Amino acid sequence: MERLTATEERRRAVWRALDRVTDPELDDPITDMGFVDGIEIAGGSVEVAFRLPTYWCSPNFAYLMAEDIRREVEALPWVEQARVCLQDHMFADKVNEGVNDGTGFDASFGDMASGDDLSALRAKFEVKAFQRRQESVLLHLRAAGCTDAEIAAMTLAAFDLADFGEGEAAAQKPRYREMLLAKGLAREGADLAFRTWEGAPLTPAGMADYLGTLRQVRINMEFNGALCRRLKSTRYKEAELGEDGPGLVDFMLGRVPGQTPPACI
Repeated sequence: MERLTATEERRRAVWRALDRVTDPELDDPITDMGFVDGIEIAGGSVEVAFRLPTYWCSPNFAYLMAEDIRREVEALPWVEQARVCLQDHMFADKVNEGVNDGTGFDASFGDMASGDDLSALRAKFEVKAFQRRQESVLLHLRAAGCTDAEIAAMTLAAFDLADFGEGEAAAQKPRYREMLLAKGLAREGADLAFRTWEGAPLTPAGMADYLGTLRQVRINMEFNGALCRRLKSTRYKEAELGEDGPGLVDFMLGRVPGQTPPACI
């Protein structure tokens, strides 16, 4: 059995915490997206560096991710302080200052924030995340032979017992359940497992139209996700220093002798 040092165990715990942080627009973990650039642990202090696909990624999206990173890491019992370091972004200084010093988005961005505390934006993305997760498990149940009537009548207890095997739906099952309970749409085993975000029970007659709506949400999220991954892979492509000397990407990644990646302010 592998024996880990205390530091290695803490590092793994931080990575697991970061698995719970998602790109708000995509509902994909930032760890899967490759946004996390590094973790530094010194006693009870943790610093997480992350970078996004483009220099001009929406600052409010970046701020939401930075807030979530700090919240999830500081939830670990041994962490005394967590700091985030957004790198290679046009508003990195404002995001880092606002999140690490508790200034807040509105104060950090001044007139640019337009009085937005990001709560409305966060709520909007929560709805989309719920719908994407729900569609995945609904489609699996249909493919497994469940009728729309059986799905509409399925209780939380029956949902928990359902075998989702492996793959996307299996991964989304606990994530959907988590949001279902957090929203208060189901609490007990006898409660219905499938409702709209507003709380209305799904019906057999309305299932096809409802799934059509969820499909539109998924397609939009998947398109944005594919675009983000492509932009990131292009911007931060891995390459050896060529015979013609370092290029821009080498300076961005700190691969030039004597040059280090940008650090937090």
